[in-house]
Amino acid sequence: MARKAAPEPAMAEWQRYRTTALLRNYARATALLGPAADLLARRRLRQGKEDPLRVQERRGEATVARPAGRLVWLHGASVGEFLSIVPLVQRLQARGVTVLVTTVTLTAAALAAKRLPPGAIHQFMPWDVPSFVDRFLNHWRPDLAIFAESELWPNLIMRTTGRGTPLIQVNGRMSERSFKGWMRVPRSIGSLLSRFELCLMQTVDDARRVEALGAPRVSTTGNLKFDVPAPEVEPGAAAALTKAIGSRPVFLAASTHEGEDEIVLQAHRLMAPRLPNLLTIIAPRHPGRGADIAALAEDNGLVAAQRSAGALPDIRTAVYVADTLGEMGLFYRAAPVAFLGGSLIRHGGQNPIEPAKLGAAIVHGPHVFNFAAVYAALTEKAAVQEVGTAEALAAAVTMLLTDPVGRTAQREAASETVAGLGGALERTLAAIEPYFLALAMRNAS
Repeated sequence: MARKAAPEPAMAEWQRYRTTALLRNYARATALLGPAADLLARRRLRQGKEDPLRVQERRGEATVARPAGRLVWLHGASVGEFLSIVPLVQRLQARGVTVLVTTVTLTAAALAAKRLPPGAIHQFMPWDVPSFVDRFLNHWRPDLAIFAESELWPNLIMRTTGRGTPLIQVNGRMSERSFKGWMRVPRSIGSLLSRFELCLMQTVDDARRVEALGAPRVSTTGNLKFDVPAPEVEPGAAAALTKAIGSRPVFLAASTHEGEDEIVLQAHRLMAPRLPNLLTIIAPRHPGRGADIAALAEDNGLVAAQRSAGALPDIRTAVYVADTLGEMGLFYRAAPVAFLGGSLIRHGGQNPIEPAKLGAAIVHGPHVFNFAAVYAALTEKAAVQEVGTAEALAAAVTMLLTDPVGRTAQREAASETVAGLGGALERTLAAIEPYFLALAMRNAS
């Protein structure tokens, strides 16, 4: 992929930024939210959206001491963003720096506990309140900040760069919908983007959009998710699930969102006459919905079992609800066919790279704009199938389950396509190398 050469870090320019009235008003308004933080925290705790042992991190109160020496801060909001930066964390640690990783969601935090290499530190990203951000920055004092994908919190950006900390965007995304939204406030988004030392974008279209919005230093480095290794599977868990499934045909509905489970269950009923022993695994994007999905299946006359309850499917189980974290690699390996959720509703789809690497034949809905370039590449190679209804989903899955030759061809096409799109990790590391050299020189002086 073509990309512009990375500039030398302009340290003297780090604090010379434009600030618009809208951004100043945003900072004033969010400052008033500080006193209401306890109320917000209590509400989110009741909703199960916060860790009660770590909720103070949302106010910028660290729960871990800062190690001495250089520290690089990486932020990936949710599961997908976090997974994309794990190889980057490993490579940065090899440079002898401490790596702090922040996430927003509980699911990403739970995954970080399993996937982060030893020595890396995890904290929740503070809420975008000036005093909380200042508290966070005062404690961690990052030498370099790296944000993944599309995180554009104004106070975090303004206060980080205002301290002279270089800020880089990696694996950047800018959808057409987000671009049109930001175009309503061009001076403000231009002010924020001008503070990034580099915007390393996934695609040429992403790069074109952020340049049009005012980002001065943009490169196209590709998608880091292509370079994330396929997740490992605990051998005992794999053996137990394989034994429980036996020779039954298996269909996985992965990362489903509310409104899609009903369609998946309808598709199961349509497939059952031809595939009487069919086992449908539903892995919801948010595992907390597991009990509701199991109840929905039972309401449809289908016997369900929940993995979170310690159950394995038996011969009576029609629907196995995979409502746990960090086990998608297990389910992709168990099911030869996978439907990727978030695509039958206007959520924008889920990332197809992991199932492609693990050999699942992929089916998806029409709404995949979050990963448009990846799906376009897979579609060009006949490596995925698009469906829009329960009937179409049932027909596509039945065909793939009953046609091993066609299924193998589709799986191999997906695997080869994904393998050919790698290399973003090395391009990203090359682009940020001048900033590590600058840090080394600064510490040596």
